[in-house]
Amino acid sequence: MKQFEANFDGLVGPTHNYAGLSFGNVASYSNAAQASNPKAAAKQGLLKAKALADLGMVQGVLAPQERPDLYTLRRIGFSGTDSEVIQKAAEQAPALLNACCSASSMWTANAATVSPSADTRDGKVHFTPANLVDKLHRSIEPLTTGSILKATFNNDRHFKHHLHLPEHANFGDEGAANHTRLCSDYGKAGVELFVYGQSATNPNAPKPNKYPARQTLEASQAVARLHQLEDESCVFIQQNPDVIDQGVFHNDVISVGNQNVLFYHEQAFLNTEAKFAEIRQKMNSEVHFIKVSTDQVSIDDAVKSYLFNTQIITLPNGEMAIIAPTNCQENPAVFAYLNQLVTLGTPITQVKYFDVKQSMQNGGGPACLRLRVAMNELEIEAVNQHTIMNDSLFTRLNSWVDKHYRDSLTVADLADPQLIIESRTSLDELTQILKLGSVYQFQK
Repeated sequence: MKQFEANFDGLVGPTHNYAGLSFGNVASYSNAAQASNPKAAAKQGLLKAKALADLGMVQGVLAPQERPDLYTLRRIGFSGTDSEVIQKAAEQAPALLNACCSASSMWTANAATVSPSADTRDGKVHFTPANLVDKLHRSIEPLTTGSILKATFNNDRHFKHHLHLPEHANFGDEGAANHTRLCSDYGKAGVELFVYGQSATNPNAPKPNKYPARQTLEASQAVARLHQLEDESCVFIQQNPDVIDQGVFHNDVISVGNQNVLFYHEQAFLNTEAKFAEIRQKMNSEVHFIKVSTDQVSIDDAVKSYLFNTQIITLPNGEMAIIAPTNCQENPAVFAYLNQLVTLGTPITQVKYFDVKQSMQNGGGPACLRLRVAMNELEIEAVNQHTIMNDSLFTRLNSWVDKHYRDSLTVADLADPQLIIESRTSLDELTQILKLGSVYQFQK
């Protein structure tokens, strides 16, 4: 039976804006208060997704969430009509309104952690939505994320869905942004690499000083238990606290893996050699560790370009390609490195560049926009087929964006009561296009 790694990209929501909500994310902070272009952002994401589908990859889409989130605003004391709730929040607590308008669910690398059936004891694909407790604007996502995942992977015979972890800092979980899987083949048992920023229950353990460590060891261990992973299938490795303090807020900003390749910066991890030895021992097959030295690419250049927030994909012919943002082309050191990389004899033989600047300016690159799900043929057939990218869906979604999305949105525009009407109208149509049903019940 054939095995594939599918990418499910988050559709950019109609309230895509630059409110600078993510402390520790350099791009998010540095572009705060600029005007965004939700229509351009959504179309950039669709073009990337369609391009991967055209390359022969299994490519799907995940729906955005309803914003502004009036349910949360009402929970924290704003009352009246929808328009009155928005007006009161804008006047009394604009920062809270901004958080409830975030379109950050577009970054589906943070949506969940996924373990394929080849790794799990019950032979099912397991999903655990990330609780995202470190950031208010993201902590309001998990219930609806779970609902969207269940509507997309909607067959109990093949898919197992878990509730997100307890909403406490000890279980801070940022999903697949801190998780990757190494394997000789997608359909064979692999090693799941859980990267954490700190141990919440060990006060003496290393941790960053400037920026928060969003993923805890305890959360990663809990997800491994929920997903029925054996000890020999897991490696827990700590992200270097120093690079977190340099703006590397997730592991996928400093390393990325695919099959038997781990592409990483030399400053990415603590106890690197010991942990790599554990990976080799548990893989029991060849692993390509591709190290980028600080001399080749500085941490600053890696963060600015999102060199490691690229996707590494295996093409139908077996070759690997990097899917990179055009920012990597525009950074001399990074562009020079990538040109050299494809000549080194590693499995990575080509680089393809895509313009996702609307996402990049808010702190998310190509890898942030996708959730990886390794599946066999039967499991792919069990997915909601209306969410799988093809020519028809691409055309329909572009028309949907043209119909509903604004060309410009400023932080001040978030107080416009018309925005919730536009959002609900667009998502009502989208749920019909993707055949999702009532996935927004938690936001009402």
